[in-house]
Amino acid sequence: MKNRRNNPYAKPDAFTAKAKQEGYPARSVFKLEEIDRRVRLLKGGQHVLDLGASPGSWAKYISQKIGQSGRLLAVDLKPMSISLPPGCVFILGDALSLENESLKTFAPYDVVVSDMAPSTSGTRMQDQARSYELFMRAVEVSVNVTKPGGHFVGKIFMGEDFPYARKKIKDCYEEEKIIRPEGTRTNSYEVFLIGLGLRARPT
Repeated sequence: MKNRRNNPYAKPDAFTAKAKQEGYPARSVFKLEEIDRRVRLLKGGQHVLDLGASPGSWAKYISQKIGQSGRLLAVDLKPMSISLPPGCVFILGDALSLENESLKTFAPYDVVVSDMAPSTSGTRMQDQARSYELFMRAVEVSVNVTKPGGHFVGKIFMGEDFPYARKKIKDCYEEEKIIRPEGTRTNSYEVFLIGLGLRARPT
């Protein structure tokens, strides 16, 4: 009982309750909602790739924003807990493998998003290093499957590698933003690095 009382994730908060009320499997949807509102990320008809999509809150929100004319590919090693509407596809597999041809199902994409985080060890430096690796691999996928002018959103834990992640975004995209959504728990050191306007790759 003591560990449960000290664990900030054990007790549902207002965002968790709201997500359940609105039919989302996780409170993380409100982070994407805020990012979308602040940078005008999503709109009807877009093709979107959701990396590490389980349990499906981001995928559900995206499907509503892109509408029937849009296309969404959601990928994760774990099954999703929701079903997706027509035009949206979930694939069980490695979201970060450039050899995964399934990632190109609806390519080229207008937007690539990643809410992936490593299984935490309790050691901040180790967790940040793992988060940095996931983030950089997600950026590499995005650069390979996004159309010029497209956008990327990726979660990363703040740490000593953070400046290198920022540099990668600045090198690949016209504009870089850092957003820590209101829905982020106070004890978390996660932020979202956003790249807007993918630069055209040299031919």
